[in-house]
Parts: sequence; C-alpha cells; structure tokens
Amino acid sequence: MAQVLRRRELGRALLARQWLLERAEATAEETVTRLVGMQAQAPYAPYFGLWSRLRKFGTADLADALTERRLVRVALMRSTIHLVTTADYRSLRPWAQPALDRELDTAFKTILTGLDRAAVAESGRALLGARHLTPKELRAALHERWPDREPRALATVVRNLVPLVQVPPRAVWGVGGTTRYATAADWTGAEPAPAADSEHIVLRYLAAFGPASVTDVQTWAGRTRLRPVLERLRPQLAVFHDERGIELFDLPDAPRPGADAHAPVRFLPEYDNLLASHADRTRVISEQDRKRVMTRNGMRATFLVDGQVTGAWKLHLGKASATLEIDPFRPLATTERAEVEAEGARLLEFAAPGTDHDVRSGRATFIGREDAVTGEETDRQ
Repeated sequence: MAQVLRRRELGRALLARQWLLERAEATAEETVTRLVGMQAQAPYAPYFGLWSRLRKFGTADLADALTERRLVRVALMRSTIHLVTTADYRSLRPWAQPALDRELDTAFKTILTGLDRAAVAESGRALLGARHLTPKELRAALHERWPDREPRALATVVRNLVPLVQVPPRAVWGVGGTTRYATAADWTGAEPAPAADSEHIVLRYLAAFGPASVTDVQTWAGRTRLRPVLERLRPQLAVFHDERGIELFDLPDAPRPGADAHAPVRFLPEYDNLLASHADRTRVISEQDRKRVMTRNGMRATFLVDGQVTGAWKLHLGKASATLEIDPFRPLATTERAEVEAEGARLLEFAAPGTDHDVRSGRATFIGREDAVTGEETDRQ
C-alpha cells in the first residue's frame, strides 16, 4: 500500500520546494530555473516572488538579468507569460506549444477558419525582424495584409507560433514602459529546441511542485494526455496517495517535511505559480478562498499564514510614502497579525526604501488588468 500524504503534508512539501518555508541563498536566475519559470504577466510580480524566496535579493538583480538578456518574458505554460532563463526558453517552448496551438484552435477557431496561419506567422516574423513593435503596431501591420481578419486574432497567431520576447524596459523595476515585441530567436540568438524532453521537464516540475498527480502536471502545463510520460517515469519515482485515494508521483529524495514544520508568513504576488500549478490546490488554499483570489480578471496577490492563503494584499505607492493594505479572509490571532505586519514591514522596505511606511487592514480591491503594485497594464498577450 502506498503511503497516504495528508493535505497539510502536501502543503509543507510544496512550500519546501518553493523556498517558502525557509529563504534560500541563491541568485535570481538559479531560483527561476528551480521553479521552472515564474508566471509574469503582471510585470513586477516576479520581483516580489523572488524577494519572498531569497535571503538576498534586490530589484537590480532581476532588472539587470532582463536587460542583459539572461532572463526573458515569453509565452509558455498555459499560454501565459513566464519569466525564464534563455536556456529554459529553448527547452520549454516546444513543451508549451500544444497549449499555444489549442488556444488558437478553441478561442480563435471561428475567426481563423480558412486562414493560412503559417503565412501570418512568417509575416509577423519579418515585421519583428525589422524593428520591435508594440502589440498595437503588430496588429495594425498584420491587418493591412489581411483586412478581412480580426487584428487581435492575427497578432495571437504570431505570438503563439513565433516565440516572442517582451523586451526591456518593460518589467524593469522603476523604469517600465509599454510592451514591445522581438522574436525570441533574434533577442537571445537561439531558436527553440526542435522537440521537448518531456520526461526531463516533468521531473523538474515534480522537484518544484511535487508530490503531484497526473492532472496536477497537466494543469501546470496546460496540456492533456501526459499520463504516458508519468508511466515511463514510474520506475524511478516514489508513489503516494492523497486522502481521496488519488495517486501522486514524486522524486524519491525530494523534501517532504512533516505536517508540523513551521511555515512563516509569506507574501505572494499576483499570478504566483504556487496557486496555479495543481488541479487540487487545497494543499495551500481552501476552495472558498480560491474563489476570492481567482477573479474574472486574474489572480490577486496573497499572503500565507501557517502555510495557507489567508488574505490578499495591495501596495499603495506615493512619492514620499508607501502603504501596504492587507485584506484577511478570516480574523487573525494577535500573534498572527503581528507576524503579518512584521513581514509586511519588510516588504515595504524592499519595495519603497527611504519612504514613510504604513501597514493597514482593509478590503484590498483587485485592479483588474493593471499590476496591483505599479498600475502598469497586465500583459495578456
């Protein structure tokens, strides 16, 4: 009989892999590699995700990696923008391609009927080879050639068939700017790998997110029919069950701390993959709270207490002051509130050094298509 891992044990295992039980001594690039990328359509979200996981992290660590092309923002798993190393862009893009293809075949199926997608993709590649374009400019240029087609659909064909990087200064801390595309091949000097090493990628997923079921892996990837990959790997994996009897796979030597392992307060940014990479997310968030966090427009920034999502947060940044607004989903005990406020004070010092700081409770409203920290528009394309 396979060992049963209870919900709290699964949560502690996930937090340990994510460096959220104890901050790590690592670089931004090492962390992004360990996490198999960080979801990044909110431009500044990875800065906060890295700060929560690392003992030593400054905004320049990520900003420099972006400007020096060591890290890139590109559409990958679940057809969402991810921050990855240039090496992982090459290996992960073919892995993510089925999700990108499916988006075209579902959300845009009727609009794209009869269209030569390859011709659109090559036209987009040529346009971006001449100069970096904003999404609006790319849509307009494609629409000139295909005037009977919806411009956004045309641009999505290019984005999903030609790997595109969102170039700096977009997502550079304190600078920012509008989204501009370059082809990933031009920006990094390398084309994607010819095929995905599915087994290697699943092993990396388990190292960062396990123990996990087949449907968990598929949820993270935005793909289906991955059971054969897990079956090929089965001889080298540890196998468990959850409390409902669902089979879970894991690396034999991966950390699985006990249910009583201390889990400190941690602040997570919008769209953090901790909350997006399992079919069953109750190991870190209740179903009721998931509905509060997953809005029609995206995913709110959250904080963890004792390893569970317990509320949302939002920063209000001014020229001379910064306020952290916390929205607890339940009453906090005195000791819990003190820990939340202490960690919040450290977050304010990271985000707004040299200004007046305040932490207050309130109803932290979600800004929809804008980054809750900066007010910058969230990248959907």
